[in-house]
Amino acid sequence: MRPILFQIGSFRLPTYGPILALALVAALYTVVRLGRREGLDTGILVDFSTWVIIAALIGAKILMIVTDWTYYGYKNHPARIFSLSTLQAGGVFYGGLIGAILFAIVYIRVQKLPARKLFDVCAPAVVLGQAIGRWGCFAAGDDYGTPTHSFLGVIFTNPYAHQLSGTPLGVRLWPVQLIESAACFAIFGFLIWRYGHKRRDGEIFLLYIVLYAVVRFLDEFIRGDPDRGFVFHHLLSTSQFIALLALAAAPVLAWRWFRGPQAVIVEAPAAGSVSLTGPKPRASESVASPAGIERRR
Repeated sequence: MRPILFQIGSFRLPTYGPILALALVAALYTVVRLGRREGLDTGILVDFSTWVIIAALIGAKILMIVTDWTYYGYKNHPARIFSLSTLQAGGVFYGGLIGAILFAIVYIRVQKLPARKLFDVCAPAVVLGQAIGRWGCFAAGDDYGTPTHSFLGVIFTNPYAHQLSGTPLGVRLWPVQLIESAACFAIFGFLIWRYGHKRRDGEIFLLYIVLYAVVRFLDEFIRGDPDRGFVFHHLLSTSQFIALLALAAAPVLAWRWFRGPQAVIVEAPAAGSVSLTGPKPRASESVASPAGIERRR
């Protein structure tokens, strides 16, 4: 593929960088558009998103170092933790997600923001960023797949990809990066559609957690890079283990969030979808249902 976008003298611009920037811009745009629809302040959304991105990058690299400690450990290459190659590495996504969620919980409590509403706003943005970001992984040859004889297989030939990520050259591999990207785009489309039909704040976030956990668990079976970490004597990869934890946590959160009477959102766009081209005004009137549940429209 093309791990280096262009080179001038000794300066090299990795393709992953601009694609990651595109992913972050697309995610931020989605957060702002959906946030405005929910009546959230744009300035707070931008500030929140900026800090969440920083926390995610730190969390992704921490989990990357932990899962590949045999390489980064004291007896091997501890200086690599603070090297340029580590800085340029994308890290492990689930580490980024955990870091982002932990920071978000603290930020939301300090700023007294509506947690579930904000999580719903962020979920489609995150999966859209993932979908685009995987293009960068593919361009770099990173997070490559296992060997395959399928016509869908791709062959990497760039020596720099092998040097950077250990990508096997001249071998037909599953294009696992593009497969996950397509799955994430599908999840994004579904979440945006569902956003226009949601009845409770928090359900979009939970749907994202479940859907991506399923995708990632299956995706790991055709991942070929060995440095992503394993647990239980290589029975599961680190990401598969975290995906199972996420699948177990989702129904617990749903039970805690949705038990008992609560406000039910019945507002939905006429076409049954959410527009990302502008905010949708809300009506202020509300009526009480026979069951005592407030319905807003």
